[in-house]
Amino acid sequence: MATAVLAYSGGLDTSVAIRWIKEKYDLDVIALTIDVGNDRDLQSIARRAEQIGAVKAIVVDARADFVRYFVWPALQAGAMYEGQYPLATALARPLIARLLVEVARAEGAVAVAHGCTGKGNDQVRFDVSIATLAPDLKIIAPVREWSMTRDSEIAYAAEHNIPIPVTNASPYSIDQNLWGRSIECGVLEDPWQEPPEDVYAWTTSPWLFGRQGGLPIPEPTYIELTFEHGIPVALNGEEIDGVTLIETLNPLAGKYGIGRIDHVENRLVGIKSREIYEAPAAVVLHAAHKALESLTLSRDQLRFKELVSAEYARLIYNGQWYSALHQDLAAYVQSTQRFVSGKVRVKLAPGQFAVVGRQSEHSLYSHSLATYDTGDQFDHNAAVGFIKLWGLPLQTQAQAQLLPSLGIEGNLLKGVEGNLLEKGPAHAASASPSSSSASTEGQS
Repeated sequence: MATAVLAYSGGLDTSVAIRWIKEKYDLDVIALTIDVGNDRDLQSIARRAEQIGAVKAIVVDARADFVRYFVWPALQAGAMYEGQYPLATALARPLIARLLVEVARAEGAVAVAHGCTGKGNDQVRFDVSIATLAPDLKIIAPVREWSMTRDSEIAYAAEHNIPIPVTNASPYSIDQNLWGRSIECGVLEDPWQEPPEDVYAWTTSPWLFGRQGGLPIPEPTYIELTFEHGIPVALNGEEIDGVTLIETLNPLAGKYGIGRIDHVENRLVGIKSREIYEAPAAVVLHAAHKALESLTLSRDQLRFKELVSAEYARLIYNGQWYSALHQDLAAYVQSTQRFVSGKVRVKLAPGQFAVVGRQSEHSLYSHSLATYDTGDQFDHNAAVGFIKLWGLPLQTQAQAQLLPSLGIEGNLLKGVEGNLLEKGPAHAASASPSSSSASTEGQS
């Protein structure tokens, strides 16, 4: 019998999908469980897939590839969707899509399947990536096709004796990997409601520190991160691989309550969605990386990289990882990281963290130019000529266009004339010469 390879997480949607694909498409299902830092018993998940009816269950440890080829490039790019979301789930999707295609080829499958709904972003990320890599494979999306609610999925599972790790009393939809944890559904769908504590698993509530019956206030601690070409390679002076670094930072920062994100974001499909994220390691590493860039990139590089970072984040969020645009942006990002090497010191405290030190042998910061104390080598006299040239275009335009449009003669803007310019041309045009004169006298 023909087969379909299902991206199997062990959750409600994909557990129900094994039985449903068999009934609907008459296809045997191979369950593919991919470890990107899910922090679960993946072998038990594989056994559950076979118990439900999968003809084969495959587990792939993809953590190292996830960090090396997806997380670190996004960190180098400074990719934070809408300035808040470090894209944990979004970054894992193109890797899972690639592995789905690879296993489908190896197993001779005719289709691949995923558990995405018809209103989320992941369906786009999976479908676009799979269709780009293997346009001949059929894509099956059971949850999108059957339009079941979560309640009806739970009822379907109960009817067919499908073991699932969810109940009506705990309706959250959770996805997690090394780079972050995403939580949605249930009471979180009301953006007015404060997230209950039971949605969090990686972070301690900072509100509990020091309260009666709460937790003792932890002492602040310092960590030192070493970067090479924009990639963290050591923690507190000890070389460390990427997976271990992230696995160490998550609980270290999480115990201080660092890394909670409550975000109403704009989904690609055109709706707003309230999402809760936990990403202790990601938020700390992004801040440290940005601090190091502030030393090693020029002002114009930093300015332009802000634009690239935003576009890179949108590209990941929108499922365009396997695109020529991504290759173009990645080439620029890699060029910017040539000299982003050095150390960053971060202070962790209850509910907050701060970059408190940074150094690099490629630093563009010069103490002798920046200091106001003895040893100042900045040429103060050069500032006069610089200011004259810098302001020349503004003066030229003001004398040729702006001042005549206000009915003002002369080379200088004084008193009310300057105020009128600040308030805009519409206000300026309504002012009479007599009122301008009177106001000027009053300010003398």
